[in-house]
Amino acid sequence: MGSRERKRAERRKRKERSGERYAELAAQREARAARTEAKNQAARDALDPLEPDERPTVVTIAAVLSGLLVLGTLITYAAGVEVSTFDDFGTKTGEEKPNLFFTVISSLVLGLMTYGLWKARYWAVLGFQTLLILLIVITILALVQATEILRALALFAFLTGASVLFYRMVKAMARIQMPDRGGYG
Repeated sequence: MGSRERKRAERRKRKERSGERYAELAAQREARAARTEAKNQAARDALDPLEPDERPTVVTIAAVLSGLLVLGTLITYAAGVEVSTFDDFGTKTGEEKPNLFFTVISSLVLGLMTYGLWKARYWAVLGFQTLLILLIVITILALVQATEILRALALFAFLTGASVLFYRMVKAMARIQMPDRGGYG
């Protein structure tokens, strides 16, 4: 047998082996997917759906916190509290009263989210979790720059609280379920 024929035979054997290996990997993938789906179904079955007027405790806590944010924003604006302004390089340029338009818009959005949380709406819980994630990221960045131990401890306490609240809201979202899509999904 010539070297060319031997190389062709080796290539043919490799292709056959790779085909067998591909089928084996596909079978493993399907078995893994079946196990995962069984676990997911068991988790879904373990959840108790909400009663018509029921609201999970963590969602109630989020609604109260969101309402306090609205009140705090409006009270501090009405009290004339000034906020620090910074230029593009992070240098403090002074203090001034916040813009009325942005204060009203943010208060309206937070108020709408408070209402949705109080009614245990999926979109409101998802919006509050988005707000929590942004606060968590900002807190982590501030914690990295903290130079005083008291400030670092306060940031760490806030980070812990926000993270626990976020984690607990995941299960609440599963209980609330996504709204009916009207035949689209």
